[in-house]
Amino acid sequence: MAAARQTGALHIVLSRTGAPAVTAAASPLDLDRYLQRIDYRGALQPTPQVLAELHLAHVRHIPFENLDVLLGRGIRLDLPSLFDKLVTARRGGYCFEQNLLFAAVLEQIGFRVRRLAARVTYRTQRVLPRTHMLLRVETDDAAWLADVGFGAAGPLRPLAFAPGAAQAQYLWQYRLVEQGGLWRLQIGEGDWAELYQFTLQEQALADYEMSSYYVSTHPESRFVQGLIAHRLAPERRLILIGNELTEDRGAQVGARRVDDPTSLAALLVDDIGLPAVDVAELIDTLTARGLA
Repeated sequence: MAAARQTGALHIVLSRTGAPAVTAAASPLDLDRYLQRIDYRGALQPTPQVLAELHLAHVRHIPFENLDVLLGRGIRLDLPSLFDKLVTARRGGYCFEQNLLFAAVLEQIGFRVRRLAARVTYRTQRVLPRTHMLLRVETDDAAWLADVGFGAAGPLRPLAFAPGAAQAQYLWQYRLVEQGGLWRLQIGEGDWAELYQFTLQEQALADYEMSSYYVSTHPESRFVQGLIAHRLAPERRLILIGNELTEDRGAQVGARRVDDPTSLAALLVDDIGLPAVDVAELIDTLTARGLA
């Protein structure tokens, strides 16, 4: 237990395959404060059960959101900045922020983590760049896909690298398929819908910094074009895109518009779980742009 709570610094090393990888050693991560943030009181051994419980606790308590992009604050991916934002300031973030923090937590506990990149294919006909981050986590007897930063349709718990096998998660189903080294994550939506494609090539922090800069500044990026805020739980997913709110309960999906700025602010604070001070600044910014 004591070893799992040691601290150490985020740096880049060469992996066993020779590829540059981000890893943790002597980092400023305060594990106890992170665990308080996600309301986790369980064991801290590098086991599949602990991985699953941490993954679920993280996605339940740290929302997926892009407020800083809309507020022009810029996105920092160094570990102290991630910790200050997601833990101390009780904010959320997008894939790079969420999964970099989660990877550092897992490594501090003793998990073996490989940081990967994916091409999102969900509900788009465009060929997008590889601008999504996910994790491959190893325990003693298995490998798992962990992804606390996909938002709306993302997994609530890790998925076993078991090609072709349907894996139920509460109201939803997922599966991984593989062909020629290319992996595809799919979600059951009547038929199977593909979320993203990836390989097992490790990524460096510089790769994520480049991708993060692209998605936070390119005019065609969905993160630049409007508000995105999601909150996931086993019983429902709240998905806010612009002024459109979707509540997904598996077989039951409802949608409505939230056009009133006061109602939008209340939704972001009370249901998504964002700090009121940041939401107030966001509403002022969106109102000035005619978006709220």
